[in-house]
Amino acid sequence: MTKYIQSGFTLIELMIVVAIIGILAAVAIPSYQDYTARAQVTEGVSLTSQYKTSLAEYYSARGDFVTPAVITVADFGGNTSGKYVGSVAFTNVTTNTVQVEATFGAGAAAVLRTSIFAISSNDGGNDWECGANVVAPPGLAIDSRFMPANCR
Repeated sequence: MTKYIQSGFTLIELMIVVAIIGILAAVAIPSYQDYTARAQVTEGVSLTSQYKTSLAEYYSARGDFVTPAVITVADFGGNTSGKYVGSVAFTNVTTNTVQVEATFGAGAAAVLRTSIFAISSNDGGNDWECGANVVAPPGLAIDSRFMPANCR
């Protein structure tokens, strides 16, 4: 009698391997999407933060943000868009308050498109806030899980 030696894998073994790979992918893909969205938010952080020093110097020299006219991003130069951020603008400008907003564009992750990352100063640019303390227009705020740790 000859002994049969199995070579290769059985169909059941292959199906188990495919199922395990599917489970791992189901867990990994959402985590990766969150990771890429958080990485894209850092571009918004960078583009808004570039104005902090310039705004503080402007306020120090003039005493307010509205003399001789209400300030705009164009007054300070710098990058006003990026790969994921469509535009940067100053909003809520008053005598000693300014908010710098980065609006995400078409290149951003789906969860970020048209969302706004904002930083705000109420004391002439000395202290800055971001995240829940800064009011974004309704429906345009970024989910806190995508925010940098200091903005959560």
